[in-house]
Amino acid sequence: LGMAAPAALQRSVVSPAGRHTASLIFLHGSGDTGQGARAWIKQILNQDMSFQHIKVIYPTAPARPYTPMKGAFSNVWFDRYKICNDCPEHIESIDSMCQGLTDLIDDEVKNGIAKNRILIGGFSMGGGMAMHLAYRFHQDLAGVFALSSFLNKDSAVYQALKRKESALPELFQCHGTADELVLYSWGEETNKMLKSLGVSASLHTFPNLNHELSRTEIEKLKSWIVKKLPVDAPKAN
Repeated sequence: LGMAAPAALQRSVVSPAGRHTASLIFLHGSGDTGQGARAWIKQILNQDMSFQHIKVIYPTAPARPYTPMKGAFSNVWFDRYKICNDCPEHIESIDSMCQGLTDLIDDEVKNGIAKNRILIGGFSMGGGMAMHLAYRFHQDLAGVFALSSFLNKDSAVYQALKRKESALPELFQCHGTADELVLYSWGEETNKMLKSLGVSASLHTFPNLNHELSRTEIEKLKSWIVKKLPVDAPKAN
């Protein structure tokens, strides 16, 4: 006890054009902000990623010392010992962030949005964070997306899925074959591992794409989002 409640995450929001019946949480990559991720997508599409009925939320990770940058402060969802897929996870920082993001999900639920009408995902580290959040703590979400992301070989996510009780959120994964920061093979291995643990997972491969987003990829993602969160869902009580 005596711990102050974590400050609510700052967020940039794209409101739905019509009645709000579903929500999408997009987690930026390391060192970015919610506003930055939103602006990046807006630049690629020449407009905001927006929907008739879905509110799009871009939260910003709090600044914290980040080991791969020699302890310099950076907006990261969690710390890592290094950027590799065969080192241990920094589970403490991952778990404390899962709490802050759970508060964000709870805010949507308080606004009358059912958990199965909420999608979460992100780019790079944001996608990794989303997989921890959904598969370890919120297995009743509508789905998860991970763009240019990976999980470490011994991830706590895999341990959690070995004890799963229920149906799991579907995973939509995209990865460029020319990615030099998060290798395509790491994304592929994550996909295979999650499939073997019962996750319905797709992997969309983008030849010659480096560690970045492409228009084709975002258009594909948008189609998947609308498939998972159709307009005419019955209203939750």
